[in-house]
Amino acid sequence: MMQAQPQASHFVNGAYLEDVTGAAMPVIFPGTGETIAAVHEATPSVIEAALAAAKAAQGPWAALMPVERGRILRRAADIIRARNQELSELETLDTGKPISETLVADATSAADALEYFGGLAGTLTGEHVPLGADWAYTMRIPLGVCVGLGAWNYPTQVAAWKAAPALICGNTMVFKPSEQTPLCALKLAEILIEAGAPPGVFNVIQGAGTVGRALVADARVAKVSLTGSAETGKKVYASAAAQMKHVTMELGGKSPLIIFDDADLESAVSAAINANFFATGQVCSNGTRVFVQRGIKEAFLARLTARLANAVIGDPRDAATTFGPMVSEEQLSITCSYIEKGKAEGARLVAGGDRLNRPGCYVQPTVFADVTDDMTIAREEIFGPVMSVLDFDTEAEVITRANATDLGLSGAVFTQDLTRGHRVVHALEAGSVWINQYNLTPVEVPFGGVKGSGVGRENSRAALEAYSQLKTVYVGMTPVEAAY
Repeated sequence: MMQAQPQASHFVNGAYLEDVTGAAMPVIFPGTGETIAAVHEATPSVIEAALAAAKAAQGPWAALMPVERGRILRRAADIIRARNQELSELETLDTGKPISETLVADATSAADALEYFGGLAGTLTGEHVPLGADWAYTMRIPLGVCVGLGAWNYPTQVAAWKAAPALICGNTMVFKPSEQTPLCALKLAEILIEAGAPPGVFNVIQGAGTVGRALVADARVAKVSLTGSAETGKKVYASAAAQMKHVTMELGGKSPLIIFDDADLESAVSAAINANFFATGQVCSNGTRVFVQRGIKEAFLARLTARLANAVIGDPRDAATTFGPMVSEEQLSITCSYIEKGKAEGARLVAGGDRLNRPGCYVQPTVFADVTDDMTIAREEIFGPVMSVLDFDTEAEVITRANATDLGLSGAVFTQDLTRGHRVVHALEAGSVWINQYNLTPVEVPFGGVKGSGVGRENSRAALEAYSQLKTVYVGMTPVEAAY
């Protein structure tokens, strides 16, 4: 029997905290369906302890020199890198993602975020504005207590993407992981304390929507950052707006991957595989609408299906596995229902389409061709390994069709014509776009969506704007006059 039981359910004010009167939340390993741990939902007293700790810690933390805060984040990054194997194994147990993926994409990207923002610490400056005899200056100041609401597909990365810019700007955070994946954020909290962060600076509490709603509604909270579905985002945004809180919303997508007939076919097929089947299709920025110009459609499908036959579907703890289970029975059921809709609405199934007859939450990587814009699988975010391949003829046509969605997280174009590549991505209504690449999101560049896919940006210098605000100081150097 596997065990991944944490020391306690929550991490508050620098230490593990338990309250067994909270509802029990079993942690299921998606690879086998086994229960590997259990945590308890945060009770009102745990929520209060976390918010009180964050509020008390915020002033002294903000009073440190930014480079001192940066030093702590960089030390935490070093600890994460040193423990990458252990943290990756926990991520695999928490999410079901193959160890071949988690070793290179999860804890390492969390370390990247802590290192990057730690290095930016010394740049948190304002400006001097000359005004004749008088002058003014600006200061970049923290917002206060921030709430982070995490997603289950990248629990370690999402926690760090939110914590790193928040903390470097002098804020403190209460982070609630997804109830599906409660384990990894606790390790980040533990490591930050080990790296020298004062107690209360980064707290983790468990729970589902009721805990999240309590955090968002609390008057002590100045900022809410959510990674989640577009539907959840609207509710959280509305709640935060009621108290004029700052928000970052990184929500879902139904992103277009456009492949012109002059594209390098192998690269285009690789991108389509990565954009639909990495993390078993559970990535918000995935390019799930693959528009293929008619001239190469059949060649693309033939090469794609041939390469999918090489996917190694198996236990995610096995280093040879390249395609693992979905995160939960619920998410698997949702995905299978979409596959049935694709069949019923007349799409041509060219690969996969079935749940695997084995323990765990496994479904085959699935590809539909001859998909039309009005089909359910082409309109709604599935968040599973289901690729829709759509035909197109002209550039103008595909741009119009690609933009015909309420969402706008990502998009990409594959073409050897560099002018066309820039022209098309410029026309796409999306926050993050790629030319001849897909789903690379280094911490150095902003990430986020437009339209229903969210507001604000994570990562890069843009995240500093999202976790701080400017204070203007006007300095009068001459006597004040008045009319009377």
